[in-house]
Amino acid sequence: MPGFEVLYQAAALCLTYPDDDFRARLPLLREAAPQLRGFTDHAAATGQGELQAHYVEVFDFRNRHSLYLSWWTDGDTRNRGMSLVRFKELYRAHGLEFTGEELPDFLPAVLEFVSRTGDMTMLTEHRVALDQLRSRLTAFGTPYACVLDAVCATLPPAPTGARR
Repeated sequence: MPGFEVLYQAAALCLTYPDDDFRARLPLLREAAPQLRGFTDHAAATGQGELQAHYVEVFDFRNRHSLYLSWWTDGDTRNRGMSLVRFKELYRAHGLEFTGEELPDFLPAVLEFVSRTGDMTMLTEHRVALDQLRSRLTAFGTPYACVLDAVCATLPPAPTGARR
């Protein structure tokens, strides 16, 4: 994973709610991760309230754009609980304890984990889900699609015959 640590950390920040801290970090994000310029340029040119409303529209009202990786594989089923446990176990195996307000499969949390540890297990295992999310964000016409484009470009392709 050489060289992708900064990209994953920047992508994680771009996929979280765009609060005042995000706005303050935008110049650094633009410099550190040129692969995300399509999104960071849009964010820099968009008013804070409009950017926040767009984030809510894209991610909070539509499961079709879920940032929770196990939702793509398990939906709202009992199996999802076991998937979430697996995420937590992977974090613990690297000496990290997941304590965030979000679930452990929240894509920004997973990206931050990968940027810190180099362990791409969850990203590669959820490659099909990431492709589906990227496709849906692209079809929706949101600049968030370019964040997924950049992340997916760093991953091996989904296995042939993988469930879509």
